[in-house]
Amino acid sequence: MVLMAGRSARTIQVAGAVGRSPLGAALDRVGDRWSLLVVEALLDGPRRFNDLLDALPGIAPNILVARLRRMERHALVVVRPYSERPPRMDYALTAEGRDLASVLRLLAGWGERRDPSTGGPGDTPRHVTCGTPLEVRWFCPTCGLLASAADAAEDRSL
Repeated sequence: MVLMAGRSARTIQVAGAVGRSPLGAALDRVGDRWSLLVVEALLDGPRRFNDLLDALPGIAPNILVARLRRMERHALVVVRPYSERPPRMDYALTAEGRDLASVLRLLAGWGERRDPSTGGPGDTPRHVTCGTPLEVRWFCPTCGLLASAADAAEDRSL
């Protein structure tokens, strides 16, 4: 899609059209402003709708409904009734949704390093012995060895 603004043109990605790269597929599922925050709010366990609204200051109820429905379609969230009259639901992460926890830790650590005003260490895992923030390294599960940049294949597409 191309938008014209005065004399300049901008190309804008539309939802579902990010591309078929692995990163594009991930962004199709959780690449908006609120989805990862919903995942974070559900990491401690199931929550009811109003509890999610309280945990996500600034989200409008209609936006939360839309995100939860999309996340349910993508099998990241499961919706379970806890009351029939009136119908009430709670929301919980599926195993696939919980798999995003490590991604959230990495992204939160990246944000913490670039914006110290976020209030401190947050969820960045730290070494128990010395307190230093832990770093992620590529690991080969077949060989049991850490891989350096030189050991990695040259395919750099995300």
